[in-house]
Amino acid sequence: MSESASFVGRDIVSIRDFSRRDLDHVMDMAVVMEPLAKKGSDMLHGRIMATLFYEASTRTRLSFESAMTRLGGTALGFAETKGTSVEKGENLADTIRVTENYADVLVVRHPLEGAARMAAEFASIPVINAGSGAEEHPTQAMLDLYTMRKELGRIDGLNVVLAGDLRYGRTVHSLAYALSLYDINLYLVSPSLLKMRKEVLEEVSGRIKVQELEELNKVIPEADVLYMTRIQKERFGSLEDYEKVRGSYSLTASDLAAAKSEMIVMHPLPRIDEIDYSVDKTTHSKYFKQVWYGLLVRMSLIGLVLAALS
Repeated sequence: MSESASFVGRDIVSIRDFSRRDLDHVMDMAVVMEPLAKKGSDMLHGRIMATLFYEASTRTRLSFESAMTRLGGTALGFAETKGTSVEKGENLADTIRVTENYADVLVVRHPLEGAARMAAEFASIPVINAGSGAEEHPTQAMLDLYTMRKELGRIDGLNVVLAGDLRYGRTVHSLAYALSLYDINLYLVSPSLLKMRKEVLEEVSGRIKVQELEELNKVIPEADVLYMTRIQKERFGSLEDYEKVRGSYSLTASDLAAAKSEMIVMHPLPRIDEIDYSVDKTTHSKYFKQVWYGLLVRMSLIGLVLAALS
């Protein structure tokens, strides 16, 4: 087992706040969580998690709620702002200061960048960032790392391709930061309009080898991990810009003919048209297994910040 700095009471706001040792420890604890996810546990009996989702979500919200429930705790909160005091004009800071009285940990998703960090500043209990605008999604990056380690047996030495919307995709921002702590080669494939954000690229390229490309098929033979993302229509300032890049990539089973036999295809989901359904039937597809791995990682994180794990 790896060692790490204490997670007790710790905010999970940015992947940049964590060392490689920290991330390895989260993954080690996720292994411990697998049997508990199947049979249940009472290690968090009497503890409460509040989910404050200002933005649409299926997997992330249900994953956190399922994780808390499987550990014996209780989850409460809202999946949309309709019917809450937000509709009356209550600001995020006040909502945080109110709801922390009802729970032991807060899980926050918000459409504005920086919202999760602001929530952590106002809360006296741990805050977990479940997605903050187009900025970061740290728990997604952790489950992505865990998927690679489980499916390929390692992270060091991999050729990882991140493809699609690298400008607005918060999942790839967090994942790129996390991968830069490991010995990997990173390929960034996107239309010119959707290139990786400058601040992310500068930090990551200072640690690992990074190549930027626009043509996906060129890198498939080299890839150990192909991480596809959707073009995020809701993040664009204009419909015209979205239409310029819509459907830029559409991976099919035939595209994988040149891939390594053990190469895995990942996706944070939901998908639109960037992965054809024909890929689902191949041995490369792992995006639905990512959902299971995400449950284990979030069980690990909740247990760690609430001192049920060490």
